[in-house]
Amino acid sequence: MCSGRVDIEFILRAFAGGQDGVFIGGCKLDECNYVTHGNYDALSNTYLTKKILKHLGINPDRLRIEFMSGADGQLLAEKTDEFTHQIKSLGPLGSSEGLKKEEVTFNLEAARKLVPFMRLVERERLRVPVKSKKAYKDFFESEETNALFDKIFSEKLAVSRIIRLLKTAPLSTGAIAEKLGLKPSDVSRHMISSSRHGMVRYDTAGKCYTLVQA
Repeated sequence: MCSGRVDIEFILRAFAGGQDGVFIGGCKLDECNYVTHGNYDALSNTYLTKKILKHLGINPDRLRIEFMSGADGQLLAEKTDEFTHQIKSLGPLGSSEGLKKEEVTFNLEAARKLVPFMRLVERERLRVPVKSKKAYKDFFESEETNALFDKIFSEKLAVSRIIRLLKTAPLSTGAIAEKLGLKPSDVSRHMISSSRHGMVRYDTAGKCYTLVQA
């Protein structure tokens, strides 16, 4: 299978399923057997997923991508062994990050809901014009790209976390803020926006927000 088919969704699903690390192997850059050069798509998805993991408080080093040819069996063994030792040193997912298992799962599932949105953002605003390892590194590690990603993803993640929380029960602004570690003013702002989009409604009698049933 071409590494370009390793979608962000697959990676987040693996972590949400309890995997402590994810290793992606692809053919050498600029030596792809297909005109699509899918390994560059894999590289892009890796950079984006690392940024997502960082936002969730998960060590981005739990995800790695390496490029090599089919003849590099020894290199593959070395890289996978190295990665295995690295993940063992980090411990179970969330342990070295100081996160509880249920917290990690909750945030990963909230992030998974944003994958279609992130695909659209990548195509429209995070697409690297030149296919080279240096160009991808310079672009995705630049201050401009980090600032853009933070602005776009932070807002959407906060709303996704709130919506996921409201699936358990209607909650007040204060309760949502306390459970998710957000400012009440930010929760109110997100709820006003979500109300306009028909996602939530305010229950005046219960003085809380609840999901709008489809």
